[in-house]
Amino acid sequence: MPPADAAAVAGFWRDARAAHPELPEAAPEAWAFGATRAHADGLLALVRDGIKTATASSLWDYEATGEALPQAGEYSIILDGAGAPRAVIRTTQVQVVAFDEVSAEHARAEGEDDRSLRSWREIHERYWRAHAESSRGFAPDMPVVCERFELVFQEGSD
Repeated sequence: MPPADAAAVAGFWRDARAAHPELPEAAPEAWAFGATRAHADGLLALVRDGIKTATASSLWDYEATGEALPQAGEYSIILDGAGAPRAVIRTTQVQVVAFDEVSAEHARAEGEDDRSLRSWREIHERYWRAHAESSRGFAPDMPVVCERFELVFQEGSD
């Protein structure tokens, strides 16, 4: 996926702060869900529709990239598949659990497919087998970073 355009992110953040003055002055990290343009657009649509209020990441991927784990209270700018900023979310909860211990409630909050735990497991196993940044890939007991969030602002809102 293309990287975010810094000027577009800065302008988007100005708009978000105008609507929500409580947002911090410095723009947070901008990123997209998923590994492909289509996946990013589909997951973003679920966020914007209020269906997707959670996400999951591989702890092994965080370790492989050296990226910091999300923290409750942090904001993120969510990009579409073309790299354009479209939404702001705020992380409300972060919990690390084994893949095979992710709850049905968390799976439902992720909003994908039929929102069942069975479907969540199939989708995420397939994703980490194909797109893991860690050489460890996937394992049934792998540590998963389960993140809950709320939509704060989206393009076109006031």
